[in-house]
Amino acid sequence: MVKHGLDDKTGFGPGLLYGLQWWAVSLPCVVIMGVVASRLHFGGGIGEQVWYLQKLFAVTGLATLAQICLGHRLPLVIGPAAILLVALTASAAPGGGGALYPAMAVGGLVIALTAAGGQLARLRTLFTPRVVTVILVLIAFTLSPTILRLMLDGAERQAGRLCFAVATVLLMLAVNQRLKGIWKSLTVLLGLAGGSVAYFIIFGLPEAQAYAPPAARSLWVAEPAFEAGAILSFLFCFPALIVNELGSIESIGYMLSADDMAGRSKRGVITQGLSNVAAGAMGVIGTVSFSLSAGVIAATGCAARRTLIPAGLGLLVCAFFPEAVLIFSKLPGAVMGALMLYLMSAQLASGLSILVGEKSIQNFNDALAVGLPLMLGLIVSIAPQTAFSGFPELIRPIAGNGFIVGTVTAILLERILATSQK
Repeated sequence: MVKHGLDDKTGFGPGLLYGLQWWAVSLPCVVIMGVVASRLHFGGGIGEQVWYLQKLFAVTGLATLAQICLGHRLPLVIGPAAILLVALTASAAPGGGGALYPAMAVGGLVIALTAAGGQLARLRTLFTPRVVTVILVLIAFTLSPTILRLMLDGAERQAGRLCFAVATVLLMLAVNQRLKGIWKSLTVLLGLAGGSVAYFIIFGLPEAQAYAPPAARSLWVAEPAFEAGAILSFLFCFPALIVNELGSIESIGYMLSADDMAGRSKRGVITQGLSNVAAGAMGVIGTVSFSLSAGVIAATGCAARRTLIPAGLGLLVCAFFPEAVLIFSKLPGAVMGALMLYLMSAQLASGLSILVGEKSIQNFNDALAVGLPLMLGLIVSIAPQTAFSGFPELIRPIAGNGFIVGTVTAILLERILATSQK
């Protein structure tokens, strides 16, 4: 039962406590994706990793405040988008990805213009339950190599680290089954803290390392480059990001019986697009709204959107304390990998539940329309980059991206099935 409605005022004290809970739910989302993306580009450069996380905290905090005050105006957690991490890992380059983040900014601008032009309804017709299932599962599949590298975490005692990561995931599943209320929504945060402590006890503490700011600490992307192949690669990913955003907005709006859902959806996607423009310009991974907010609302009984303002401010404040962010950058890779495995397993389960709930598979051809795109996406994601060297430079980032190949195949098969059924 909801005690505080969407536009209710809770008072300063309760509002601050609710905001702290929202901040605790948002924090691991930012940390996990941010640490993975920063290590992807900067490897062992701890100063660059910290600066990356600082900028990501700032972007996420500002995006949260913008959505609450100007965008969809719903109590939704904002965090880095897994689908954009897929795009980054598919074309990763050391040194910050000078061509990737400008491409992300272009994609964000396309999102904002698509929503402002009233094209959301037409775009959503492409995403049937089978296609959405393929998208959710492909995100998990194509991030598997990254998750494995995190779980192995170095050259020594890899078997032990792998066993530790799997045990951490199993323990989180068991704990999640037993937790009630707001604690259930904090499973990832508890796994982050408890898993790190256990890791350091078993494998030892990391080497002490003082924070040293990077030599060139620019707020914007250093030496940006606009490459047609990279832009096309991100443009294929952004429709899925729009569907993710719309799904989160509509699920919470339906839960709270919010008014003007068409206007909220339009403003929310425009704000999301503009926040991705800002993220791309600053050289960090873009954001999206998370549907896990429903669990927090159900647990706390508070749906007041203004309680997310302290959470957004808290994320923004983190950006100004590099010594605190340094702690996040030193989190064990095995723990990061375990948390990514937990989150992607939940996403995989969500995709499969859509198939069951929508009764989208009625015969063998329906099943093949899901199975073939998944297999193609998985094969492409694990294939060596040399396999795509013969493709023209323009389409090489697309052909070598397992997510794009799988999604395009799913949409084509869906059109073929629709035509044959007619």
